Amino acid sequence: MKRGGKTALTVNGLLVEVGGTVILNVPRLALAPGEVLAIIGPNGAGKTTLLTSVLGIQRYKSKGIVTRGDLAFPGTPPHIYRRGFSMVFQDSLLFNASVFDNVASGLRIRGVGRWEVKKRVDEQLERFGIAALGERRALSLSGGEAQRVSLARAMATSPEVLLLDEPFASLDTPTRESILDDLERALSGSGTAVMLVTHDRVETLRLADRVLVLEKGKILQEGETIDVLRRPASEFVASFAGTETVLAGRVARSGGGIVVVAASGLEVEAAGEANKGQRVALCIRPENIVLASAGRTKTSARNTYQGRVERLMPMAHYYKAVIDCGFPLVAYVTQQSMDEMGLREGLRVHASFKATSVHLIKKEH
Repeated sequence: MKRGGKTALTVNGLLVEVGGTVILNVPRLALAPGEVLAIIGPNGAGKTTLLTSVLGIQRYKSKGIVTRGDLAFPGTPPHIYRRGFSMVFQDSLLFNASVFDNVASGLRIRGVGRWEVKKRVDEQLERFGIAALGERRALSLSGGEAQRVSLARAMATSPEVLLLDEPFASLDTPTRESILDDLERALSGSGTAVMLVTHDRVETLRLADRVLVLEKGKILQEGETIDVLRRPASEFVASFAGTETVLAGRVARSGGGIVVVAASGLEVEAAGEANKGQRVALCIRPENIVLASAGRTKTSARNTYQGRVERLMPMAHYYKAVIDCGFPLVAYVTQQSMDEMGLREGLRVHASFKATSVHLIKKEH
């Protein structure tokens, strides 16, 4: 999604307390029109609390200013302030009415005329692939159909800000990917800013311009999606950003932009600068590791290790392979590569990755 030139939403000094304990502390956060911000972190990190606080429905003690356009909360009457928002939850929360009436509900509350309601509802039903379900009772729908209705209802009001609280978490992979396609098209060119709470890296990569990592109510890292995924600020962030291999070690030597790290009795080369003896963590993403059959090791990669396939786990579109090279390496392998190498548990292979594919995190102690 493309970012606009102004601010759709600004958060200043947001602090939420429960029983005297701070559960969310966001000094400042800004969202541009058309921008998608993914919010990731462990359960209890404060992700949903951030959404409900921004929407102005947080029931706990809170303070801070949230600004949507020229409207501030607190300050603006809640029903006026919230008019520019739509929110979709993991559970569809539909009314016991027809699909059409569900999608039309937000427009009718806003006093939109009958013909305009029909036009906008029909447009969203078509956009989310549920035009044929308009007269169906919403409570008779499948999970995927119900979530399509929820998204259509949210987008029908042309919201300035769309809040998504893990809306695809309970859906199977094909359904989730199909709905993601429709949502991408719906958001394209709409100018709607999005805050997306998710645990799914695919959703993050497909939708998000920026990523915010929360832990215990505090922002650990915020930045462009690729920057956060490739260069996590800590081992904790790395674990939520898709880094499957994190190795602890010490710098053995460095020079010429290359750091050689002793880890688990082996040496690993990484691009960067660090002092000899410095404790570091090496982060290696699974898509950057290349596997080859033993004896076929022609590669320009600085790091090549012989290992044994410990585990093979089927994922949605690939296999996750855990290789014991003296330390564990996790790689993603396609079905085609599996077949070509005859990859199986117990097989000896060579694993390689470039020094530029290793992200170096320096530890203070």
